[in-house]
Amino acid sequence: NRFHHHLCRCRRHGNNFETVGTANFSATGSLTIPMTNDYLFRALLQKNNHVLVGLLSALLHLSPSDIFSAEITNPIELGSTIDAKTFILDIKVSLNDSAIINLEMQVINEHNWTDRSLSYLCRSFDHLSSGEQYQLIRPVVQIGLLNFSLFPQHPEFYATYKFLNVKNHTLYSDKLRLSVLDLTRTDLATEEDKLYQLDHWASLFKAATWEELKMLSPKNEYIGEAVETVYQLSQEEKIRMQCEAREDYYRTQRGWQGMLDEQKDRLREMDHLLAERDVMLREKEDMLKEKDGMLKEKDGILKEKDGMLKEKDGMLKEKDGMLKEKDGMLKKQDDILKEKDHILTEKDSIILRQQETLKVTSSKYDELLAWATEHGFES
Repeated sequence: NRFHHHLCRCRRHGNNFETVGTANFSATGSLTIPMTNDYLFRALLQKNNHVLVGLLSALLHLSPSDIFSAEITNPIELGSTIDAKTFILDIKVSLNDSAIINLEMQVINEHNWTDRSLSYLCRSFDHLSSGEQYQLIRPVVQIGLLNFSLFPQHPEFYATYKFLNVKNHTLYSDKLRLSVLDLTRTDLATEEDKLYQLDHWASLFKAATWEELKMLSPKNEYIGEAVETVYQLSQEEKIRMQCEAREDYYRTQRGWQGMLDEQKDRLREMDHLLAERDVMLREKEDMLKEKDGMLKEKDGILKEKDGMLKEKDGMLKEKDGMLKEKDGMLKKQDDILKEKDHILTEKDSIILRQQETLKVTSSKYDELLAWATEHGFES
């Protein structure tokens, strides 16, 4: 493809890996300096250009014969004292005078690799001198060899990222590329990864003993040379001291990182507790709102009940008025009845008197009639 056309000027004819004999040294036991030490990594690639070519060919999926020039453009004086502030972490390589490769060994997960690698990539890409045409910009590849998984939720042994259209995946440019080799996940190596022996290179950097390195030596000539060169470098006191200084730096960084991770865990736990509290508060607010709604509904019912009671009181008052009016009428009626009774009593008295009078009159009449008859008067 066009990217490989930028990187090399000849066709690839096989991988060109050659096997070599067993490493020629007598060291045994644990490695004093781990192969993931970034100073040792730089010293190895700066000391042995052949190993640099072998590693690049594996990482870029090229045949070693495709690489005729690999020059580190930011070399350091091996063995000289370099503190953490001035230490050059990345290795810039001019490949075949046509591409820029940026390599870095990263041991500690500082949780900033995505931004950091983009920064390295963009700085390396912006290399045109004043007046040069944009077409002369060389491809840049940023490759990180990480001793941790960049995206734990999506683990991958060797991942490559390009600038693509998010809808149809059209490649925007083949001159920018980011790759990540996860040294901790050789179990995820694909057949293509194994074809270029990337799994062997990862095993090389993860080796913990000289015996492991000796077992890897016969895999191909570049790994064999890498093991021999590492042994030679480990015998140089100044370089070993710088590697040990880096290990001390790692320990300090791991300590700080451990404290930061612990603090982050506590913050996450606190965030979780706060989130739970927020949920409880929201539930409580919902319950209070529901309670307020019920209270409002109850108030409405009470108001309605009060209205009904007032209406009932009005009706009772009206009924009381009617009862009072009825009592008044009954009293009047009683008075009338009393008056009527009085009249009737008087009438009965008159009738009785009249009856007595009639009785007296009738008695006198009978006496008079008897007297008249006795004395011969006609009736």
